[in-house]
Amino acid sequence: MISIDGLGVEFGGTSLFKEVSFAVNEKDRIALMGKNGAGKSTLLKILAGIKQPNYGRVSAPEDAIIAYLPQHINIENNRSVFEEASQAFGELNAMKKEMDELNGQLETRTDYESQEYYDIIEKVSTLSEKVYSLGDINFDAEVEKILIGLGFVRTDFARPTSEYSGGWRMRIELAKILLQNPDLILLDEPTNHLDIESVQWLEDFLINSAKAVIVISHDRAFIDTITTRTIEVTMGRIYDYKVNYSQYLVLRQERREQQQKAFDEQQKMIAENQLFIERFRGTYSKTNQVQSRVRMLEKLKILEIDEVDSSHLRLRFPPAPRSGNYPVIAENVSKSYDKHLVFSEASFTISRGEKIAFVGKNGEGKSTMIKAIMGEIEHGGKLNLGHNTMVGYFAQNEASLLDESLTVFQTIDDIAKGEIRTKIKDLLGAFMFGGEDLDKKVRVLSGGERTRLAMIKLLLEPYNLLILDEPTNHLDIRTKDILKQALMNYDGTLILVSHDRDFLDGMVSKVYEFGNKRVKEHLEGIKEFLTRKKMESLRELEARK
Repeated sequence: MISIDGLGVEFGGTSLFKEVSFAVNEKDRIALMGKNGAGKSTLLKILAGIKQPNYGRVSAPEDAIIAYLPQHINIENNRSVFEEASQAFGELNAMKKEMDELNGQLETRTDYESQEYYDIIEKVSTLSEKVYSLGDINFDAEVEKILIGLGFVRTDFARPTSEYSGGWRMRIELAKILLQNPDLILLDEPTNHLDIESVQWLEDFLINSAKAVIVISHDRAFIDTITTRTIEVTMGRIYDYKVNYSQYLVLRQERREQQQKAFDEQQKMIAENQLFIERFRGTYSKTNQVQSRVRMLEKLKILEIDEVDSSHLRLRFPPAPRSGNYPVIAENVSKSYDKHLVFSEASFTISRGEKIAFVGKNGEGKSTMIKAIMGEIEHGGKLNLGHNTMVGYFAQNEASLLDESLTVFQTIDDIAKGEIRTKIKDLLGAFMFGGEDLDKKVRVLSGGERTRLAMIKLLLEPYNLLILDEPTNHLDIRTKDILKQALMNYDGTLILVSHDRDFLDGMVSKVYEFGNKRVKEHLEGIKEFLTRKKMESLRELEARK
């Protein structure tokens, strides 16, 4: 068991949280929830030993392994993917190396009766116990299994980590964590760069193989699937619910209603007593009662209602100009890079007003197909945009493409044209950028704020075909819900690339699956698609057995 006792953190005289206490037991699957700035990531860093609290302590068994995956990873070395993942066993390899060196000394030394000789024997014995307690494990096989589960293929193993983007480096770091078999895994937004299949694999691993997990995530389906306990950080304290996220929302609402009722009753009581005091102040016969009520009010602790994030994103896409009946028609489209075939013979037709999803493992061609639709790359076959099709495109790295030297206001002012220029402040306000936020530099914005700012560009002109490549990365659950509702109300055609099942569920009516060099059409929603795919995988597994 790992215990957190009386933890407190202060910044500049302001308490982030105070007197926080809870215990983490084996098999706990905990979602850490709370609004931005509540202290969730700070709490994870304290548990990981990276940050120290102002007071309180974290207690864990001496041999406990606590592994932490931050939001942003920076692996910079010349090791291959396989070698970097194998660093998870660095301590074990160091123990084996030390054993070999000590055994070498025992073979050459002749001072068999000396204390030094006995000390070496004792140390070898201790190291042997630690090494052999791990059992007969094929470490290379474990590394291979974890890397493949996280989306790598065997040909990736020898490639240097420097060739990979931040998202893939994060997967390598996640692999190292999972290979350590930690007593507690701390994950801060682990699904941001994982495709749907990798997320499902991670879910299975955390549910069936992990000892204890605490996760911060904006992926509702992910946390609902893996967690059985929710800890909310709010107003400097915590509330501990022994339920998953969806059930927690219901209980939190009930708690706030009870708080509001108690607060209203207390305010009514205060008002009645203040009225009594004012009415009978100076009345001799009521002096004792007045003084008693004054003392009572002075000692009274005013009840608090937990904060509710009242900021509200107001998002509505402009009406879509009418396009032709078929905005996108693909006939036998193929694409290769040198000798590497991405996909071939892809044929599909997207009708006006359809909302469809591109899904599949990373590297199977989803973003490549989008570039082909946008006319950014050459390809085989025919790919035509229909009559009067106007495309609005949100790239996967759109938020990172923003000029960090500009302010929030300048970012939109520089690209806005025509009448919309008179409404820039209103537009920014609708995206929760108001007051001093307008003068903030992009470089100080959080990932979610950058994504919101990048999204505004889609509202500057009316489009009838929106193509969004991973638009929900870094968005919190509430903002994703608002974006989802706006897209469901959008009257144009929509192509979505996303690994967020909850976001896609109920919005798309057709799924295009990218894999094995093909693009396969499924006339169903994402939930039906995933349910059926999992059944197919089980049948294939049984056939192989």
